[in-house]
Amino acid sequence: MMKADVTLDTLGLRCPMPVILTTKKIKELEPGQVLEVLSDDQAIKKDMPAWCHSTGNECLEIHEENGSYRVFVKKRQA
Repeated sequence: MMKADVTLDTLGLRCPMPVILTTKKIKELEPGQVLEVLSDDQAIKKDMPAWCHSTGNECLEIHEENGSYRVFVKKRQA
């Protein structure tokens, strides 16, 4: 399993909140750091890669286990 620098818990929140909170949290990270987003909203499987594509960040991995997701996002280089 990948190691993250910071974890963001969005469990219990529905689209678009996980992406909105990710947008805020990623701004606090240094370029190249990895953010782990925890979610139980299956929309994150499509939403996070789309958000990463539009913002230049990198969706490294999405792990699904028992209806919960762990998404690893690498902040883009400056």
